[in-house]
Order: sequence, then structure tokens, then C-alpha cells
Amino acid sequence: MQFTETELKGVWLIEPTSVIDDRGSFTRLFCEKEMADFGLATRFVQHSRAHSVKKGTLRGLHFQEEPYAEVKLVSCVRGVIFDVVVDMRPNSPTRYQWLSCELTPANMRQIYIPAGCAHGLQTLTDDTEVSYLISQFYTPHASTGLRYNDPVFSISWPLMPTAMSERDRTWPLLKQRTAGGAL
Repeated sequence: MQFTETELKGVWLIEPTSVIDDRGSFTRLFCEKEMADFGLATRFVQHSRAHSVKKGTLRGLHFQEEPYAEVKLVSCVRGVIFDVVVDMRPNSPTRYQWLSCELTPANMRQIYIPAGCAHGLQTLTDDTEVSYLISQFYTPHASTGLRYNDPVFSISWPLMPTAMSERDRTWPLLKQRTAGGAL
């Protein structure tokens, strides 16, 4: 496995290495020792999947507030996604910055998202499935999000959203949240 730290400290792109022979291939997708060697979380209490029917579906930007902040390890197991991480950590030098990467079954990339970062994605194909390893149990009262089109972030989504939850469409803008002392 190859580990590359991104421009957002603590956000890692993990690229599995396949062994290929005449039978096909074998690929290790998770290794506790290798993850720990890079100081990454290795305990995940939930494994979730999200299936999106339509190209352009937008999910996020989601995170859980302290003390329930969660680490996520995200991969795309069918289709193609434009995956986005926004740094919301109060003491981070890259706070409010974002990055994106394309995840596909073919590239087998995984994005490691540390606690305190928001996560969102947009499907670039119909019939897309995303896999999440999550370090904390879902805690409804700690669950929150950011508006996908908040001008503070100016995320360059590749497509106009075709499907989105009402909750994701109406999260307060960061300016509204910070005026109330939150985030």
C-alpha cells in the first residue's frame, strides 16, 4: 500500500498495490500495521455503504462534532465519485480549505479523513456505490454538515446536483454558524 499525505495535514490518499499473475490479482485494502506506522486510526466500529442511482447525486458535506468526531476511510466500489474533504479543525493551519480526488473501483484509491474534517461526494456515473469505514458510532445529536455551495469554500463540483437530501441542501452557511459562535 502506498500512503501519500495530502496538502490537508492528516488527510491521506491510500493506494493499494496489486499482485498480478495469470489467475488475476490480489490486493490488500487494509493493514492495521501499515496504517499504525503512519499514525492513522485502525479501529473502525461501523462499515457503511451508500448507493446512488443518478449521476450527479451529491452527498454531504457531513461530520460529527466533538466528542463524537469520526475518522473515515472512504472508497468507491462501483461507479466513479468526486470526493471532497473540508478541514474544519479549529487549530489546523488549513482550516476551511478543501481538496478533492476521484475514486473508482479501478484505481482502488481510498481517502483517509481525520476527525474534524467534513466529507462529501458527487457521483460521476449512474449506479454508484461508496464504502465507508467509520471510527465512531453514528450519534444523531452530534451529526452536522456544511452547505455544498457555501461561498467560503467555493468548491468546484464537476456537475450540477441531480439529487440531494433536503438536509444537505439547507445546512446553514458557515457565516451564519460562526455568527452564533459555532464552528
